[in-house]
Amino acid sequence: MPHRRDVSPVRPAPKEARGRWPEARHYAALDLGTNNCRLLIVRPQGSGFAVVDAFSRIVRLGEGLASSGRLSDAAIDRTVAALKICADKLRRRNVALSRAVATEACRRAANGADFIARAYDETGIHLDIITAEEEARLAVLGCHALIEPGEGPALIFDIGGGSTELVLIDTRGPNPVVLDWHSAPWGVVSLTESLGHGEGEDGRAAAYARMRAAVTESFAGFASRLPRSVERPRLLGTSGTVTTLASVHLQLSHYDRAAIDGLIVPAASMRKISSDLSRMSLAERATLPCIGTERADLVVAGCAILETILDLWPAERLGVADRGIREGILRRLMNGPVF
Repeated sequence: MPHRRDVSPVRPAPKEARGRWPEARHYAALDLGTNNCRLLIVRPQGSGFAVVDAFSRIVRLGEGLASSGRLSDAAIDRTVAALKICADKLRRRNVALSRAVATEACRRAANGADFIARAYDETGIHLDIITAEEEARLAVLGCHALIEPGEGPALIFDIGGGSTELVLIDTRGPNPVVLDWHSAPWGVVSLTESLGHGEGEDGRAAAYARMRAAVTESFAGFASRLPRSVERPRLLGTSGTVTTLASVHLQLSHYDRAAIDGLIVPAASMRKISSDLSRMSLAERATLPCIGTERADLVVAGCAILETILDLWPAERLGVADRGIREGILRRLMNGPVF
């Protein structure tokens, strides 16, 4: 039976985005990653917030970046189209304060600044290209409430499209304290494009082994710094990879955030699902609910990264968070810097 646990510069929104009732204080956070564009608009409620509007679209901004070093015209067009939808939502809501951030794809691309300028010209949304460290801290701020109670440090990870962030935190105080962190240049898009191709059963097995080896090497320095005497390692993941695999674990017919956010899954189950998916063909993966054609080609790279994380931090259970950078941004907007 699955377990659950409940639990940079800030810019005012443009005047035209504040709607007809300026006294209604809404906040917005936009996270543009290598693979996804996600917007969240909320209003304060109690010690947290209530969702007013949301948007999520797979835009694959970093498609082809690993080989070309640039954002492609097609990827930019897809992303700007998604940002226009976000801008329309901001205009129709009473947003008092907002922040939009871009991560690894824009950090790495030679034309990242040009894309940011075009996005602003066509949508009015100013994207801050944040550092890997700020990305990691925002993810922790957004999801740390879902860490299981326990002693010793806990590890939070975020498998993105172009990078993976690992953060070791101390949970003894009211707010998490970052003890160590690491950003690896492998996410589901970059790893798939660089090492993830193989034909037939043997080719798929070889590709999976290559991906696992590359991720292991990229984690090596961080792994050597991790404490070895943690009695019961606690682990929390936030990303499309872990929410997708958790959906497969629950055998959901369609994605259900209420069932996934805060779920605690046996690590052995996530390993088995990862192994099974790595052996399937693209067509076979595409038939699975909650994977489909949009995620079928990228999910195996996520599995390789997840299994490598389980190797270096051998937790028996994995917490799953459908929250992260956007929620971290919102908490900073509403409460000020926490750490």
